[in-house]
Amino acid sequence: MTVVPPSLARLIDGYSWEQITIGHSEAMTYLLKDIADNQYLKIQPIHSIENLFDEKEKIEWLQGKLSVPDVLYYGKYEANEYLLVSEIKGINASDKSYEADIRLLMQLLGAGLKTFHSLSIENCSFDQRLEVKLEEAKRRVDNGLVDEEDFDEKRKGLKAKELYKELISNKPNNEDLVFTHGDYCLPNIIIDKGKVSGFIDLGRAGVADRYQDLALAIRSITSNFGSEYIPFFLKEYGLKELDETKVAYYQLMDEFF
Repeated sequence: MTVVPPSLARLIDGYSWEQITIGHSEAMTYLLKDIADNQYLKIQPIHSIENLFDEKEKIEWLQGKLSVPDVLYYGKYEANEYLLVSEIKGINASDKSYEADIRLLMQLLGAGLKTFHSLSIENCSFDQRLEVKLEEAKRRVDNGLVDEEDFDEKRKGLKAKELYKELISNKPNNEDLVFTHGDYCLPNIIIDKGKVSGFIDLGRAGVADRYQDLALAIRSITSNFGSEYIPFFLKEYGLKELDETKVAYYQLMDEFF
């Protein structure tokens, strides 16, 4: 078992640990199992590119607005920070079991995103607007923090500085602002008993263009089940005309995060 703060150790005493390897987060994520319930624990170095405190704050802000986990513990100890959250019952939307009815899955994903984007952004302090994202992308490029080995296939072999120039030159001239998940990929959407039961991995949530989520959802759907199912997702979401330019732009933006 990984060393944890004494106060956290008391909370999770008796739980078995199983590391979760899906996803590309800097955090080490563990499923903690007990007879009564399951919990999820994230552990990552304090000086990571992103921090778990931001996710804690966003989860707490979303309580009562959407189905998200409960924060059970947050703390820093020695070189790491720790975030313990409750489990949302269900199976994530990337699971192959959904191949039996992919159209229904697309409807659930579209409805889930529509619900997310319907939240009021009035008095929301979580700013993920384009200027904020561009500034953070530049910081990561300047400090060598962009993982060039993890670029999408069509960008393999390119350098982060090259892509950043493309990001600046193709910047959209408008933003359709909503409250976004920030990483609306299939593994982050949990489904149970034929409906979306909740949303996880909320560290990048905040006010941004709706295409931040649409672009990553489209990429994730294509990767997991095929591009032919995207129209069913968009129909349920309520989008009649897709801005392909914005889709491409926000998929490019994600290379820096």
